[in-house]
Amino acid sequence: MKSVIAIDVGGTTMKGGLVAEDGRLLHEERRPTPRADGPERVVAEISRFAADLQALAASPVAVGLAVPGLVTATHAVYSAAIGWRDVPKAAFTDTELPVALGHDVRAAGDAELTFGGGDGEVLYLPIGTGIAGAVVLGGVPYGGAGGWAGQIGHIPVWPDGLPCSCGQRGCLGAYASASAVARAYGVESAAQVVDAAAQGEPRAVRVWEQAVEALAVALATYTLMLDPRRIVIGGGLSLAGEHLLAPLRERLAARLAFRAAPELAASALGTRAGLLGAGLLGWRYTSAVTT
Repeated sequence: MKSVIAIDVGGTTMKGGLVAEDGRLLHEERRPTPRADGPERVVAEISRFAADLQALAASPVAVGLAVPGLVTATHAVYSAAIGWRDVPKAAFTDTELPVALGHDVRAAGDAELTFGGGDGEVLYLPIGTGIAGAVVLGGVPYGGAGGWAGQIGHIPVWPDGLPCSCGQRGCLGAYASASAVARAYGVESAAQVVDAAAQGEPRAVRVWEQAVEALAVALATYTLMLDPRRIVIGGGLSLAGEHLLAPLRERLAARLAFRAAPELAASALGTRAGLLGAGLLGWRYTSAVTT
């Protein structure tokens, strides 16, 4: 069966697989993102991952690569999470296959709409090592004038607050990303904070409430600007389910005094949205090249 080699690069984990044209995952695996070893090492590991996946594929037609930060069709321009600048598409693989490069969150949002259902005005917000958003207007992912649209993780929720890796202070991601939540409580994963907060541990409750409040501030701003019909929460933190969604619905509604809050839901595709989005990048690039 023909497939696309798909790689979704996150700040902590890279997800790779083989994706059929109808969205079926024919193979899936994960590897750590070695960002502590520098951006060049991350690029080399992506290339190795692509080569290993190609060796497993019977009839690969393309590579779809979804990466964080500012991304064009030809370059990974900048990523605060990874640290790279102006990496050309060709540097990511040694394959002879056509390679499609795209923004990880917009690709995931595209997959959420294509395979998870939904249309119209939607914000897809995966919360993992960092936070970004896929802005969907009229059913179409929106990149903005220069490709920066959706950087909601760098909205200052408290302008004089904690420093962020981007160079600003008080960014949403410094309070509400999974990595920030874990760091604030002094543990390895946000899941541990969710569990402790659910059991009423006072310090975990404070950390979790601060994260939810930061999200409510940012999402209220977004809602008042673009009036989404639906906000879809994805990424690792979405696995908290109603422990996140219930208080977030309440706090978001409280910050929208004169209008109703948009629908708030968990991702239908879960943590696979980015990988399926990378697959879509590859299939759509192949289709564009051959037509």
